[in-house]
Amino acid sequence: MKARGEKIAQRILLVIALSAISSLILIALFIFKEGTPVMLRMGLRKFLFSREWDPQAGLFGIYPMIAASLWVTLGAMLIGAPLGIAGAIFLNEFVPKTVLRIVKPAIELLAGIPSVVYGFIGVMVLAPLIRDHLGGPGLSILAAAIILGVMILPTVISISTDAIGAVPNSYREGALALGATRWQAVHMVILKAARSGIMASIILAMGRAIGDLKAARSGIMASIILAMGRAIGETMAVIMVAGNTVKLPHSVLDSARTLTATIAFEMASATGRHREALFAIGVVLFVIIMILNTCATVSLRGRTTRS
Repeated sequence: MKARGEKIAQRILLVIALSAISSLILIALFIFKEGTPVMLRMGLRKFLFSREWDPQAGLFGIYPMIAASLWVTLGAMLIGAPLGIAGAIFLNEFVPKTVLRIVKPAIELLAGIPSVVYGFIGVMVLAPLIRDHLGGPGLSILAAAIILGVMILPTVISISTDAIGAVPNSYREGALALGATRWQAVHMVILKAARSGIMASIILAMGRAIGDLKAARSGIMASIILAMGRAIGETMAVIMVAGNTVKLPHSVLDSARTLTATIAFEMASATGRHREALFAIGVVLFVIIMILNTCATVSLRGRTTRS
C-alpha cells in the first residue's frame, strides 16, 4: 500500500514537472512562431541594425532600442553591482551577525516593492534633479540606469552575501593570525578566494556553505547575472523615467526607449507586420536572457568537472 502511494505521488510530481517544462516550450514556440516571419522577410541584419522604427511606413529597425537597452543595463550594473558587492562585504565582514540577520531580510524586502513605485520616485525626484543640474530633458538613460541600479541592489546584495559567507572562517582567522588587518584580510583573502567558484550552486541553493576557496566568486557573478536579467527585462520603471524617444542615444542625458518599453507601449494597438515585429523584439529578449542563463549553466558544468 505504501509503495502504491509512493508511485502515485511520483507520477503526480512527474506530471507537474512535465507541465511546467511543456509550458515553457510552448511559450518559446509561440514567441518564435509569431516573431520570426518579419525577421525572415526583412533579414536579420536589417532588423537588428536598421535605425528606422516607423510601423506606419513599414520600417522596423530596432537598433536604437537595442542600444538604449544596453546603455540602461550597463549603467544599472555600473551603479548596482559595485554598491551591492560592497554592501555584501560590509554585512559579512564588518557588522555583527545579529545585525546581518536583521538587515539582510530587510534588504530582500526591497525586491517586493512594485517597479511603478520606483518609477514614480524617478519621475518626481530624480528626473528634475538631473534636468536642473546636468541638463537634458531629465527623463533619460541616466535616470533609468540609476533607478534600475537601485532596483537590482537586493538581488546583488542577497546572493553575494550568501556567497561571501560561504568562504570558510579558517581563512579569515588565518589571515588575522598572520597580522593582517580586517580590511587586508577581506581584500587579500576573502576577495581572492572569490575568484573561482560554483555559481549555479549558489543560484540553486543560496546560503549553502561550500567548503573550499571557490565559493564566493561565482555567487557574486551569479548575483550580477541575475541582476542583469532583471535590468534587461524591466519595463514599467523604464517606461516612466527613460523618456521613450525612439532614436539612437549619444549621451546618458538623452531620452531613449528600450526593447521592453516598445512592446509595452505598442502591443495593444499593433496588427499585422507591426505585431510580428513586436514579437520579434520578444525573440531578441528571449535570446538575451537565454545567453545569461547559459553563463550560469556553463559555470556549474565547469565546477562539476573540477570537482
